[in-house]
Amino acid sequence: MRPIDRQAMGLVALTLIVDQASKEVILRYLLKVGGLKSVIEGFFQLVVVWNRGVSFGLLSGDRTVPPWALSGVAIAVCIGLFLWLRRTDRLLTGWGIGLVMGGAIGNVIDRARWGAVFDFADFHVRDWHWPAFNIADAAIVVGVGLMLVDSLIGERQRAP
Repeated sequence: MRPIDRQAMGLVALTLIVDQASKEVILRYLLKVGGLKSVIEGFFQLVVVWNRGVSFGLLSGDRTVPPWALSGVAIAVCIGLFLWLRRTDRLLTGWGIGLVMGGAIGNVIDRARWGAVFDFADFHVRDWHWPAFNIADAAIVVGVGLMLVDSLIGERQRAP
């Protein structure tokens, strides 16, 4: 196995462990304290949100997509990402793929366990409010960001 593959798979495992452990600990805590805990008044709180849609609650209206369908899409994406990983030699892309795969699998585990993804981090500033999210979601965003940065750096390096 190539070093880039080991590193990416290490990030998958690390993301899964941190994501699932944080969800377990925070959910148990929040259920004891009534489902809401202010951490930084007016900025950050822990909440219990069951996301039955995709990222940031998209497609979670009255007619939700079944959890198995969303999980199937996530697994298909992970297979595609793994195939991409096997063909790339770009470190940031490999790390990004590892983070996205770990986050996607973490949310698939939630759908298998609970039928929805447990989101708990709730940030807001005045009237601006970000949808609740979790470690898996954060890993996906950072992973996609790494892949985008790497694609821009790669394009710049290839330009005459």
